[in-house]
Amino acid sequence: MIPDFLVTHSGGFHADELLSSVILTRLFPQARIVRSRAPEWITPGEGRIIYDVGGTYDPAAGIFDHHQRGAPLRDDGQPYSSFGLIWKHYGRDYLTAFGLPEAHVEAMHGFFDASFVLPVDLTDNGALSPSGPLAGLTLPALLETLKPVFDEADPEADNRAFHAALAIARSFVEARIAQSAAKLRAEAIVHRAIEAAGQGRVLELPRGMPFRPAIVKAGADHLLFVVHPREKDWCVTGIRRAEEGFDLRADLPAAWAGLTNGALEAVCGIEGASFCHNGRFIAAAKTREAALAMAELAVKEALSIGA
Repeated sequence: MIPDFLVTHSGGFHADELLSSVILTRLFPQARIVRSRAPEWITPGEGRIIYDVGGTYDPAAGIFDHHQRGAPLRDDGQPYSSFGLIWKHYGRDYLTAFGLPEAHVEAMHGFFDASFVLPVDLTDNGALSPSGPLAGLTLPALLETLKPVFDEADPEADNRAFHAALAIARSFVEARIAQSAAKLRAEAIVHRAIEAAGQGRVLELPRGMPFRPAIVKAGADHLLFVVHPREKDWCVTGIRRAEEGFDLRADLPAAWAGLTNGALEAVCGIEGASFCHNGRFIAAAKTREAALAMAELAVKEALSIGA
């Protein structure tokens, strides 16, 4: 079915119907968004998709609500919001329309569902309540700050705010998909570089890119440093032990910390060494040869202290 109308509720908006609208408007750009609670709009009918309103979940009839008794649950018992339901049924088509290679669609669908859609679902259903200083900076909270203020008198204010928020929500979804797709492309490049490195401790890449997920997936626990070119120099960087935090498999030598140019060259004995961060997680060199030499020297020191 190619709908003429995308129907969601009127009034105040939340992240789940905004993000659902992001998916649906990309797939059906010719369809008009209708925000209404009128029975004639929120009753299933030909040429419409209804979401986050209507009191039932019936994909065949094109209605995707989650507020009713007996609302659908994920296989693990966690609740859906309208976003989760729309992603379940239309997410793969969205990824294809976004331009993802067919081979990446299924993996991306599951990754995006777990990392982006599920938190919105849980928050919308009250199953997840972010707390602490960052609670107001979650995506659902930020999108809701775009609602009109309580004493806005213009009857069209909600609709104007919805469409303004929709554009912002779209930018977050598309950026997240683009970044995740790039990681999948990078994975293939990193895997080839791992094969080329063999049992060496230094991984050389043709450019800067996300590398840690591919290193972990490949089980390349022996790798300690990564070297790659930048616009005008070369970079030597450590590999984080975990996705969260900054603990590295091996730090750059303590004697390099905070040094630049001649001072760093004097300490490490490598011509072209140009910078080492005081935190010892990244360094730079003027040439590939200098960067590789720095990495190998860092490996020797790390192994000597038991990295």
